[in-house]
Amino acid sequence: MEGDLSMKEIFSRRSIRKYENKQVSEEMVHKLLRAAMYAPSAGNERPWHFIVVKDRKILNEISENHPYAKMLTEAALAIIPCCDMSNLKYEGSFWIQDMAASIQNILLEAEHLGLGSCWCGVYPREFLLEPVKRILSTPENITPVAVIAIGYPGEEREVRERYKEDRVHYDKW
Repeated sequence: MEGDLSMKEIFSRRSIRKYENKQVSEEMVHKLLRAAMYAPSAGNERPWHFIVVKDRKILNEISENHPYAKMLTEAALAIIPCCDMSNLKYEGSFWIQDMAASIQNILLEAEHLGLGSCWCGVYPREFLLEPVKRILSTPENITPVAVIAIGYPGEEREVRERYKEDRVHYDKW
């Protein structure tokens, strides 16, 4: 693939849905969380909290209640980025953009570490939010935004060119 090697993780990252039966080290988990917390946020609000789930019973329960997260039955762990809705500084806050930036940082760091990942949305779908909140016993003010499966990849996904010149507009549409 064409491109600057400094952007290797951006170009090679793919959603992984099959995982090897291999644990992810605490050091790697720490690096993923550190990357997440270095994401930009509006007004440096940093509204995030992260639930790290390694318990196989909980991973399986989430997969049973989230139709797009079936890969959790094989993943070594999941990271659930959550927003503390009670602590937002700004009316009309940009918290969802802040959370998305932290999620992207996790995905890119996972790729950098040789791990696979898959971002499964939760917010704003009520049918996904309620079971995830119940399973994880989150307080009322905490909103789970996504479930991110993490583990050693058990599959290789083809990398295709995604840049489309016809999607770029200068100055006006």
